[in-house]
Amino acid sequence: MLGKLKDLKLSGIIKSFDLRVEEAIKNNFSYQEFFEILINDEVSNRRINSNQKRISKARFPWHKTLEEYNFSYQPSINKRFIYNLATCEFVRKKENVAFIGPPGTGKTHLAIAIGLKAVALGYRVLFTTANEMLEELYISRADNSYQQKLKNYVNVDLLIIDELGLRKFNQSSVDDFYEIISKRYERGSIIITTNKVFEEWPRIFYDPVLATAILDRFVHHCHFVVIKGESYRMKQREGAIKALTDDSKNESNQLNNDN
Repeated sequence: MLGKLKDLKLSGIIKSFDLRVEEAIKNNFSYQEFFEILINDEVSNRRINSNQKRISKARFPWHKTLEEYNFSYQPSINKRFIYNLATCEFVRKKENVAFIGPPGTGKTHLAIAIGLKAVALGYRVLFTTANEMLEELYISRADNSYQQKLKNYVNVDLLIIDELGLRKFNQSSVDDFYEIISKRYERGSIIITTNKVFEEWPRIFYDPVLATAILDRFVHHCHFVVIKGESYRMKQREGAIKALTDDSKNESNQLNNDN
């Protein structure tokens, strides 16, 4: 029988079958109750496997949740607004989100957390940095895989582009970026994290005409989250340095006392 279940690819039932048989005998389940439990096990297993596959395809650099984010350290952020974004209604409406703020303020953390919520709701998500995406498209021209690579960025429900603005683009990069923005316009959502306000975007892009076209399309249906706080990473680093300094002073004082 297990062989037939394998042929039918009912792995959820296979995993729980022996346990469910014992449970059914012990509790005197009817055939219908036993069958319903097995079906629920299969559905649950497929849902978990599907979610794991979407997470793998999303290429998140790490796992970050909203519950882990320190909102008290960034009082400029409206927590309720972030949790509203996490419902992913903006993905259903094919709208965009921009996280704007200095490095280290948690923009990537929030983007990943919302991306994970989207995955859990069944959406196809892809995470990339701006430089990685544009470099991959540039290299793909050499082996004629450009159109396929482009589709990978265009066809997902939610594209997360991290670290926009760390480097200026050349003409080829701007062309590719415009291609992605224009093809996704009102067809799929984008989250962008950047340390540049919109007024500075024309300086990032090589071509001012394309820069305007990119901004027009991205901003048209966009939610903005501006973070004005200090760098959380810098605060952690200062804390670590202070702790090391205090330990060093304590050791020095202890040596002086011993002498």
